[in-house]
Amino acid sequence: MAASVDFSHPHDGAAVGSPVRMSFAVEGMEVKPAGDTTPDTGHFCLLLDRGPVPQGETVPATGRAWHFSEGQNSVSLPLPPGRHRLTLQFDNGAHVSYGPHMSKTIIVQVWA
Repeated sequence: MAASVDFSHPHDGAAVGSPVRMSFAVEGMEVKPAGDTTPDTGHFCLLLDRGPVPQGETVPATGRAWHFSEGQNSVSLPLPPGRHRLTLQFDNGAHVSYGPHMSKTIIVQVWA
């Protein structure tokens, strides 16, 4: 089975209130805190209103990207009302993307 990431919650097309409660899952790799460079491990990043990060590029650390560097697999984030694209990206211990095949993008509608 190929490695993959997914949102456990919310699901694509969901209408959600803010703060948005999200949970993530990975198969075929193991979650470890940032800094741990063990092969086939990494941590989740969430990108707001953008797509996946190409393989080998550093995942940005901006106001629209959250790194879950301690190995978290859930979060509750305040998001503005409207339609948003959420991209879950898995990256290695040095914050380098495993690429689009280790990402998942969903669309949610956030209501006020």
